[in-house]
Amino acid sequence: MQSKNHLRMVASGAALTLALQAAPALAQSAASPTPSASPSPASIPYSDAPRSVDEIIVTANKRTENLQNVPIVVTTVSHQLLQDTGVKDIKDLALLAPGLLVTSTSSEASTTARIRGIGTVGDNAGLESSVGIVIDGVYRPRNGVGFGDLGDVERIEVLKGPQGTLFGKSATAGVINIITAAPKDKFGISADLEGGNYGAIGGSAEVTGPLTDTLSASLYFADRQRDGYFDVDTGPGPRTDKHDTNRDFYTVRGQLLYRPTDNFKLRAIADYSHRKEDCCIAVITRASEGNLANGIVASLGGNDGDPAHPYDRNAYSNRPDEQHIDDKGVSLQADWDVGPGTLTSITAYRDWKTMGGFDADFSTADIDYLPDDKRNMTRFRTFSQETRYGGTAGKLDFVVGGFYSHEKLAQNTSILVGNDFNPYLNGLFHALVPSFLDFLPIFPGAGNPINFVPGSGEVDQYRQTDNTYALFTNETYHITDKLSFNGGFRYSIDVKSLNQFSNNIGGGAGCAASNAIFGGLPAILSVPLETIDATNCLPFLSPGYNNFTNHQHETEHAPTGTAKLAYRVNPELLLYASYARGYKAGGFNLDRVQCQVGDPGCAAGTAAVITPIRDTSFKDETDNAFEIGEKATLFDRKLLFNVAAFYQDYSNFQLNTFNGLVFVVDSIPKVISKGVDADFVWFASSKLSFQGGITVADTRYHLTEAQLADLVHKTDFQGGRHSRLSLAPLYSASLAGTYTQPIGDLYKLRFNAGAKYSSHYNTGSDLDPGKTQKGYVLANARLGFGPKNDRWSVEVWSENILNTKYKQVAFDSGFQNVPTNATGVLDAFLGAPRTYGGTLRYRY
Repeated sequence: MQSKNHLRMVASGAALTLALQAAPALAQSAASPTPSASPSPASIPYSDAPRSVDEIIVTANKRTENLQNVPIVVTTVSHQLLQDTGVKDIKDLALLAPGLLVTSTSSEASTTARIRGIGTVGDNAGLESSVGIVIDGVYRPRNGVGFGDLGDVERIEVLKGPQGTLFGKSATAGVINIITAAPKDKFGISADLEGGNYGAIGGSAEVTGPLTDTLSASLYFADRQRDGYFDVDTGPGPRTDKHDTNRDFYTVRGQLLYRPTDNFKLRAIADYSHRKEDCCIAVITRASEGNLANGIVASLGGNDGDPAHPYDRNAYSNRPDEQHIDDKGVSLQADWDVGPGTLTSITAYRDWKTMGGFDADFSTADIDYLPDDKRNMTRFRTFSQETRYGGTAGKLDFVVGGFYSHEKLAQNTSILVGNDFNPYLNGLFHALVPSFLDFLPIFPGAGNPINFVPGSGEVDQYRQTDNTYALFTNETYHITDKLSFNGGFRYSIDVKSLNQFSNNIGGGAGCAASNAIFGGLPAILSVPLETIDATNCLPFLSPGYNNFTNHQHETEHAPTGTAKLAYRVNPELLLYASYARGYKAGGFNLDRVQCQVGDPGCAAGTAAVITPIRDTSFKDETDNAFEIGEKATLFDRKLLFNVAAFYQDYSNFQLNTFNGLVFVVDSIPKVISKGVDADFVWFASSKLSFQGGITVADTRYHLTEAQLADLVHKTDFQGGRHSRLSLAPLYSASLAGTYTQPIGDLYKLRFNAGAKYSSHYNTGSDLDPGKTQKGYVLANARLGFGPKNDRWSVEVWSENILNTKYKQVAFDSGFQNVPTNATGVLDAFLGAPRTYGGTLRYRY
């Protein structure tokens, strides 16, 4: 740990100590001067976990309802279960939600959620999310933007299937709806301090309570650090950090709740988070014996690892990958009870920025890299406003409203060549076309045709604005006491505008020089010039992008909606059938795209190969989803058992593939996801409870032969016409159990264990068999001891207690996917190893 991190922790501990010492005095000053007959906080159990099905509430329809009355597949996780299983962010949440898979790649900012096998793939900010993230009513533009310590969470709802009617665009697969705790009208303080292996240390503290009779406040602070999971061989440098994938962040969140009258309240939230981490490194997982690229790296004195032992977590990188992430924002929600309903306004502004680079070849050879400075930066600044009016009038439950957002996306991208770039690609050149050596006397200089100045490469800027306008309505009409019909409609307009500014350090001179050398050579060797250009004129070195500017604009109009019929057979059983249409906006590929021989309008020859494609747009993604289900409440309302069958038909599914050089975005005409969701919650006794479920999701491409050939041509796709999508396990099951054992009259032991099973799936968009992850189980466990009133507790825990070894995402290693992607070097971002530690909690 760096010394400044120790100082920050000392300061945090000092602040926590002062808060604890001040608690009694603050509680006394905040209390009413009139003596109260209410029991003291010490005598009241803190736990807010539901104890019956009737206590499980959700806001999936933007009104508070019991889970068993909502005709939607929803997995809801309470505050207590989140704490028991150690959930602090959406990545941890996947353990508790069957059908939810969350992965991260080159940084924690590149975090992606998938539901039922559907999600946005890859690190391309031009694509919006398929799973929406909503925190306290505020939509987050990308999943990575919603990644971080969530603070004091009241509950999390995972809504499956398209939710666009009420939650807008980019919710074609579902929504993760996070509801944090509002300030309390009674004084309280909570704090935790934890430590663990890999040098983990961290803590959080929150103070909440009244400032006046009408104004309450809360302040939350967390600071968490951990050493990296990987040991790094840095080779000749310039990298100096010997560990990677560490944790180092802090967050602060303040709230005000103003209630001047019984029918009006105003809630203001401000938050700021900062991360500075070495993250995230990949390790080699495939390099066949005698692999060409692997051998040349070794000949240069470099090392890219041992593919037979990736889980030794020995990584190789001569370039730094320090990441800086800042996330801040404010929101203001007003709720005014007027007439038969409530008028709600949510105004928000978010500013999220990530900056950092990494070693693109993940080896100690200095081939190519992304500098970790402002030349590699992504920033979202988003203003949003939602206004809605919802309530009940007779037999009608209604919501009607409007939504507007203005998003500014700034992305800088720079890829530069290192000192070993020339000898590496020259080595590939001679190995792939060995007959060049026979013609060296005829063509002087052809022996080393690739000659780029180290430090040359692309410097690109993308500036995109996105304005979204929407009107929506959602009504439920109770035809009888048992039968109800729900209908919803949303009309969205999405307007995007992109300006691109590209240039090359070095002006792409290496490409021009090699083409001059080989002007007549291909004809003699029968080697197409585009093959040579594919090596010498890679997109990030192409002179076609010298002083290149481009402007693109698109406007989309999207009607979406839903229809549901629900029948209450008796108080214990609800049957329903539903239809929903989802919409995910189109956009632009924020990467260099060059004319590829074989594409319409792309002829053979140098000029065609290095010609930039100006139209990088891709179509909007839509889906039509059908669902039938039941919600049963059994055993004196102590057990809920919900089952639904679903069929989701996607058009223009947005596929993002990294081919080892660039991102390729393609619209897949048809993808179908079908299967079954089952969830249960069982309050077996006052001591024992279970929550779990299973998702069977068969999510597959449906391509014609011509469509498959086109996909192979564009992305080197290795699947078939009806292959299952990447990161789409057929089976996903979760189970969590909690048992509380009283110890005498004052104390208790609390034990929780949770596990998630995923069947095998491919982790790469191109479905390379080498990227397959076999089925695996992740499990967490926690044991706590403390008084029955939860004033304090001491806990020991372990996450990934079985030390399961699994890949998050495997990908073609940069410039090492030769001679073909199917035989090239593969790297992978691995899942976290087993961690363990202890936590001390205090509440007042």
